Amino acid sequence: MSEDFPAGLAGFRAGSLLAGYQLLAQVGAGGMAVVFRARDERLGRLVALKILAPALASDPEFRRRFIGESGAAAVVDDPHIIPVYEAGEADGVLFIAMRFVGSGDLQGVLDREGPLALDRAAEFVSQVASVLDAAHRAGLVHRDVKPGNIMVDTSADRPDHVYLSDFGISKRVKAPAGVTGTGQYLGTPVYSAPEQIRGLTVDGRTDQYALACVAYQLLTGAVPFERDDVLAVLSAQLSEPPPSAASRRPGLPGAADEVLARAMAKVPEERYGSCQEFAGALRAAFGRTPYYPAAPPAHRLARSLPPPRQPRSPHWQPARLTSASCRIRARAVTRHRWPPARGVASSIASAR
Repeated sequence: MSEDFPAGLAGFRAGSLLAGYQLLAQVGAGGMAVVFRARDERLGRLVALKILAPALASDPEFRRRFIGESGAAAVVDDPHIIPVYEAGEADGVLFIAMRFVGSGDLQGVLDREGPLALDRAAEFVSQVASVLDAAHRAGLVHRDVKPGNIMVDTSADRPDHVYLSDFGISKRVKAPAGVTGTGQYLGTPVYSAPEQIRGLTVDGRTDQYALACVAYQLLTGAVPFERDDVLAVLSAQLSEPPPSAASRRPGLPGAADEVLARAMAKVPEERYGSCQEFAGALRAAFGRTPYYPAAPPAHRLARSLPPPRQPRSPHWQPARLTSASCRIRARAVTRHRWPPARGVASSIASAR
């Protein structure tokens, strides 16, 4: 069990039942939450069930925002978000149930493999940048981008497909950052932007800073600011320029340092205009081609396209409408509305 296992959650273990979910095995734990592989007893499907520390549930503002933002993230239409099945409160804790991805997260990839090849690192960064920009357009900022929140699907049909998790603790763009009413800091210091640490307004550029820290780690195997204690990390994030990644990885193009330094600028206005712009600049520094997001599934394309117009026969004549045919047509329209109702999309979680 993790050393930073959240206080108040020790009673949750394999075999426990929470809100209709049977806990099967713990798969992760952090300072704020624990994650279980669980079974939805009502539908019989496996889920990843994230249970937040009771201290967070006792914060009325956080509780309201957690449930609201989980729903808001569920409508972000991006191939790198996995469905959230449910978010709510039970037995004095907040929980969120999501699709279970058994292949692990990006932190596990780093632990097993160390620094990644440039092409692979660029693909990971580009995918995360894509989903972050989609969230920002929807008015959300993630605030905790890190390898432990980046799930990696390694199935044969989609190797290294990324899903970004933990939108349940995201905040509205331009909302104040900082701590909750119970004193809980929301974020991870080694990836936190200066404005987030200071409790100032956060927006998409805050996530860009964190993504740049992740990119640095993918390339070098280490976070930009490694220190012995949290306060030293926070101080470095506030005042020190990022160390050269090229000095830690021989052969890394020097232009990559310039890109990373801009994305990790202490002043948000000095960063790139979007996460995808940052990811594109990093790819260019590597001499790689631009990133093209995966095409949306066919059912998503269908929602955006009008029904095909059928060509008229040269002998076409307007049909005579009787009262009976009008009633039949009305029933047909009711049964076959266009476009189809919008589905719910979303994410998965980890609590490393």
